[in-house]
Amino acid sequence: MSQYQAPLNDIYFNLFSVWQLDRYWQQQPQLSEQLEIDTARAILEEAAKICEQQIAPYAAAADKRGAQLQDGTVSLPEHYYTAYQSLAEGGWTGLSGDAEYGGMGMPKALSMMVDEMLCSADIAFSLYPGLTAGACVALLQHADDATKALYLPKMYSGEWSGTMCLTEAHAGSDLGIMRTTAKPNTDDSYAISGSKIFITAGEHDLTSNIIHLVLAKLPDAPAGSRGISLFLVPKYLPADNAEPGERNKVTVGSIEHKMGINGSATCVLNFDDATGYLIGEPNRGLACMFTMMNYERLSMGSQGLGAAERAYQNAVSYAKERLQGRISEKDANKAEPIIGHADVRRMLLNIKAMNEAGRTFATWVASLLDKAKYDNCPVSAQRANLLTPIAKAFMTDQGFDACVTAQQVFGGHGYIKEWGMEQLVRDVRIAQIYEGTNGIQAADFMLRKVAADKGDALISLLNEISAEIAEVPQAGSVLLAEYINELQQLTGELLAQDFRAQSANACDYLAAVSYVLYGYMWYKNLCALDSAEVSDSFKHAKHITAAYYFARVLPKAKGLFAVLSEDTAGIDSLSPDYF
Repeated sequence: MSQYQAPLNDIYFNLFSVWQLDRYWQQQPQLSEQLEIDTARAILEEAAKICEQQIAPYAAAADKRGAQLQDGTVSLPEHYYTAYQSLAEGGWTGLSGDAEYGGMGMPKALSMMVDEMLCSADIAFSLYPGLTAGACVALLQHADDATKALYLPKMYSGEWSGTMCLTEAHAGSDLGIMRTTAKPNTDDSYAISGSKIFITAGEHDLTSNIIHLVLAKLPDAPAGSRGISLFLVPKYLPADNAEPGERNKVTVGSIEHKMGINGSATCVLNFDDATGYLIGEPNRGLACMFTMMNYERLSMGSQGLGAAERAYQNAVSYAKERLQGRISEKDANKAEPIIGHADVRRMLLNIKAMNEAGRTFATWVASLLDKAKYDNCPVSAQRANLLTPIAKAFMTDQGFDACVTAQQVFGGHGYIKEWGMEQLVRDVRIAQIYEGTNGIQAADFMLRKVAADKGDALISLLNEISAEIAEVPQAGSVLLAEYINELQQLTGELLAQDFRAQSANACDYLAAVSYVLYGYMWYKNLCALDSAEVSDSFKHAKHITAAYYFARVLPKAKGLFAVLSEDTAGIDSLSPDYF
């Protein structure tokens, strides 16, 4: 059976030693009175208990039972109800919500650590509060005051949940060709008609109401993505007392039978002149929805990291207990724990090095979002925007690889359901696909984040990192500086390419940048160790793992540099008829 223990020591180390966010929080008027370091620790400790005791032990049962549709109603695994109630009663569903509307008002860097724990416990379960939090972000930024006052308190409290409804059967990433329509009614509402697929948490009985954020087109909308508007469509129309009233004309057509995350109700939703309300300006819906999607893409990174952390913990435990083979010839009849084998240690160190760098990276990106919010800092906002595709794509790629590698540590037992490893592989696989496939993330990074500003944002960041590691050198600094210099030169060469070549290079380029930035994450870990209040064993493990990263993982960027230096013409050389 798969076990899980929240990695609180490393979480604290990242928040309070590496990025020193407790000091930053104390400088913010919105946070200083309510968020001291002891408060943050208490929040994380309580979240860990819920994840460890009420969610993680039952993830396999939830996977087996799944979400089930009967007579138009979706029911969920039994323990989801009690676990969700615990989250709601503790305020976790509104952890980072605006305090004006009943949220706890905590920073993203803190809530992202809770996201990781929830994803380690059960990715499928995490999607219910996760989608709601994202919907709240969109409403907070784009809805009018009356809408926010009506819906946000209910959603922050966990009484109501939220979804995002984008995809249609014929319109996935190309949302401009969607067919869902919105026709004005005689009042301030609209009649929404159409069908959406792959709607996470689209129908269930976990909450008393579900608030759908739906993309649709007005009758006079411009063609393409410039003609998309955003609408709020509740499952139940709120009555005068703000409680759920009349059932709206939204029905579930089916639930998908998926490879993983079986406890998540992934629905086909049909809107038949359903009552909806415009959010934001007409024809600006995609921009409004991307407010939510950028936060969701960070949550995808948490899914990759969360699954990888649980996979790592179980692989380490198994490797220490499983007796197989002999490391030495001292006793030919006595098997030894497989953690002594070089290849097993290689696999575990690869996962550990990427997980810990990924946690530092996730904390960094979340802190940039916080600084953009609390300080209204344009540089922080720009960098968070730059790094979001990496958080989504690289962290989920590495999360999947980590789960597969950890499964390999188990050998044949990793393929058997009772050990829980195959579920982690199945569950985390979707994180590379939804919220924009990782190929789309790479194209976004290469074309919109780097090429669009001629590399200014990325080169500026790399220059700052170079100056920092030169001023305060650590083990690996000289090597890291060489990689940064080579990456900057390569970026200049790629910027001189045409659109097609840049598109062909996008995935490899995102990975190359990511390996270098993860090297910077390990540099930041080493810088923080001297003053950190952690055990000697913690420091020792960090030093060894950092050295492993610089020696055995970072050189993967060299191979990518070599690939990126080659001509991309071969990609278009083979006619489609010959594939």
